[in-house]
Amino acid sequence: MKIGIAIGDLRGPASAAELVGQARAAAAAGFSTAWVSQALGWDAMVALGALGSVSGIALGTAVVPVPQRHSLVLAGQALSVQAATGNRLTLGIGAGIAAMVGPMFGLPVDRPARRLREYLEVLIPLLRGESVAFSGETLTAFGSVAVPGARPPSVLVAAMGPAMLRVAGELADGTVTWLAGPRTLGEHVVPSITTASTRSPRVVAGLPVCVTADENGVRARISADFALAAQSPEYRAVFDREGVTGAGDVAVVGDEDAVASQLGRLRDAGVTEFFFSPQGSVAEQRRTVEVLSETASRSREKPLPSGKCD
Repeated sequence: MKIGIAIGDLRGPASAAELVGQARAAAAAGFSTAWVSQALGWDAMVALGALGSVSGIALGTAVVPVPQRHSLVLAGQALSVQAATGNRLTLGIGAGIAAMVGPMFGLPVDRPARRLREYLEVLIPLLRGESVAFSGETLTAFGSVAVPGARPPSVLVAAMGPAMLRVAGELADGTVTWLAGPRTLGEHVVPSITTASTRSPRVVAGLPVCVTADENGVRARISADFALAAQSPEYRAVFDREGVTGAGDVAVVGDEDAVASQLGRLRDAGVTEFFFSPQGSVAEQRRTVEVLSETASRSREKPLPSGKCD
């Protein structure tokens, strides 16, 4: 299981210099991928395009909500990032949180799986440099995009429900999740997308992580920091499936041995790539990055210990 790290807004407000610094530190620490999320700060595609000078690490979005970006627009952005970064992009996309897509942007939120299916049916050919002439139920697109030197990026879909996992398995290279625990991943996400796919799908899972001696206190703070997630139907469904109340319950938290065991459970669940957002005090975050860097190095040499209990 590869290990990557979140940079940018998911870790808090960051200047351009800080964003580049986080990416360089991630590369130096040996993480596989630096992941940028799209929220209400940095534009994810612009942020990744600014990291062309940072070498030694792959780049990814986790994720870009697509209702606000026409497929022709996102294809141009993704290929531009590929050209600017030496073709290191994994493009993670999603249908977006309905409470933001509807009230904030005034866009429709019905039939999200249908909308994303049509979006991918247009986006993926565009990323291959093909022309599209598409008139569907939810999307119309005519044209093409060409950026010299850019190769088609790998495409992942933020998918949790059965319909969205079918879309991801049939049309994309895999899925990317945030705040999904090992039970949900192992019993629902991995088998569902594997069944829908004709190949071995990528399963990228993201969680908050903190190496700490105060497990209960840190879990409570993570639940408070991500309290809005528990109020959205999309994440509420994820927590209910896992049988937990909030983000603190699925976060990877504890001492070094406990964190290694929890990472082993994710690996055993079928996660192929893991990325984390370091949490806690400045010292705890520093230690978390150190421990996960060491874990990433060891996992390239031998598997993580099993997270199963004998």
